Amino acid sequence: MSNTLIGDVSDTAYWIAHLRSVETQRPDALFRDPLAGLLAGDRGKDIANSMPRPYATGWAIVMRTCIIDDFIRQAIREGVDLVLNLGAGLDTRPYRMDLPASLTWIEADYPHVIEYKQQRLSGEKPRCHLTRAKCDLADDTARRRLLADANARGKKLLVLTEGVVPYLSNEEASSLACDLRKLDQVRYWLVDYFSPELLKLRERRIGDRMQNAPFKFAPSDWFGFFEERGWRLKETRYLTDEAHRLGRRIELPVLVTIVTKVRQMFMPKGRRETFRKFAGYIMLEADVPTARVFDVKTAS
Repeated sequence: MSNTLIGDVSDTAYWIAHLRSVETQRPDALFRDPLAGLLAGDRGKDIANSMPRPYATGWAIVMRTCIIDDFIRQAIREGVDLVLNLGAGLDTRPYRMDLPASLTWIEADYPHVIEYKQQRLSGEKPRCHLTRAKCDLADDTARRRLLADANARGKKLLVLTEGVVPYLSNEEASSLACDLRKLDQVRYWLVDYFSPELLKLRERRIGDRMQNAPFKFAPSDWFGFFEERGWRLKETRYLTDEAHRLGRRIELPVLVTIVTKVRQMFMPKGRRETFRKFAGYIMLEADVPTARVFDVKTAS
């Protein structure tokens, strides 16, 4: 049965904002996002309550948020002066993170998302220079105009696509990768990574509830896909490693915990390693040599 609460990809932003608000309310919260609840509203809570295994998704979003926050801090230390957040959704990093006032942050998303966000946050003050752009990233002309503008405004750019690329087709992701690679000021790109095993598991568990916003990106070689388009791996951070580093194990129900521990006792080492690398976030770096021309029509 499909989840009618999710009409399209942009609706998932309410869900994710709600999960950030839940983390914020914990006494041991790994980050504080006081605006998340304001943005999520009842809609975000309703979507979250309609999904199975909320403990798993909530944990994954917390780990993802922590990883991206660290990547952004690292990039700023390395001289990044502009962050371009494509498909920004209801992200609030310009308000909640300790960012230099001189940093330029550009958020881009569908017009209705930008309008909703501006209305909800009209009384809040960001910590850096924040601008927003109404843009359907599927519109090649509008997207390239946006990218060219950002490229002209910064000297060293970080592109953030949190929760964006998985919803693109291979061809759409290829077009975006090539467009970004052509920008001479872009240095880093943050991208979601999901292993093939996790994609299959996700489809079995919540695929019917995400019919209006399915994951599409599934190249035969994830890392090779981006390397062929001029993006080399700078750093990989997996969710399970981050959880170990931060001391935040996934909080499973008692029965699930017992079953999981028993399975791990008999699980081959290679299989355990696969599970360790089931999902994470990747910092890509633009290759120094000019990327070879790639025909997006033959993307795989």
